[in-house]
Amino acid sequence: MRVSLRQIVVDCREPRVLVRFWAGVIGGEPVDRERGWSHVEAPGFGRLAFQPVPEGKAGKNRLHLDLAVDDVDAAARLAVGLGATRAGELLRDDQGAFQTMRDPEGNEFCFVSA
Repeated sequence: MRVSLRQIVVDCREPRVLVRFWAGVIGGEPVDRERGWSHVEAPGFGRLAFQPVPEGKAGKNRLHLDLAVDDVDAAARLAVGLGATRAGELLRDDQGAFQTMRDPEGNEFCFVSA
C-alpha cells in the first residue's frame, strides 16, 4: 500500500477569510469551494484546505506548520500586516531563528530559518 499526503486541513469558522490570509503568506490563489470549504495551493507547498466548523479554536494546536524563510522577522511583519499576531519573541538557538505566530483564527505556526 502506498500512502501520500493529499492536503493539510485546518478547521476554522471563516474559511473564505482564512484562505486569503494563507494565500498572502505562502502564495497561490485562494479557491472557494462548495459547502463552505476553501483551499490554496502554493508552488512547492501542496494544498492547504480550510473546513468550516461551528466552534472556535479552544486550546493549543496539536500540530503546527514550520515555514522556512530567509528572514524570519520580515516574514513575521508581512504576516502581521495580513492579520496574524506574534506569539512571544523572536528566538535564536543553535538550530537557527524562529518566531511563533497565530493566524487570524488563533492557529499557531512558526517562521524558521537555519
